[in-house]
Amino acid sequence: MLELSKLKVPVIAIVIGEGSSGGALALGVGNQVFMLENAIYSILSPEGYASILWKDSSRTKEAAEKMKLTAKDLYELKIIDKIIKEPKGDIEESFLKVTKSLRKEIQKSIEERKNKKLDEILEERYQKFRNMGEYKIL
Repeated sequence: MLELSKLKVPVIAIVIGEGSSGGALALGVGNQVFMLENAIYSILSPEGYASILWKDSSRTKEAAEKMKLTAKDLYELKIIDKIIKEPKGDIEESFLKVTKSLRKEIQKSIEERKNKKLDEILEERYQKFRNMGEYKIL
């Protein structure tokens, strides 16, 4: 994560399936994080969460709901920046539509950042990471 945060180019991360464990933490350091609509993204699997919290891995569904690991949840928490819609239907046709959407979003992100200075790129990444999630003062 430290090395990724110091990269001198914009970092665009894309969650396409199941992003979990240390890899999920690293993806969060990106200037932008995109996520496919039906992907999940968390530092721990729901099975692991249930086993740790309740000592009962059969409570996976309950754990998944509490963990807020869907694209919609993570977008609301400002963990990810964009949800990439996944069309229903033929797998091959859907794949082509998704890759076309991803290409468009990647190109847009690069275009938005291509004239930024190094310190602006690093500051954007830092601020994005600092502003993730919700915090409540008790």
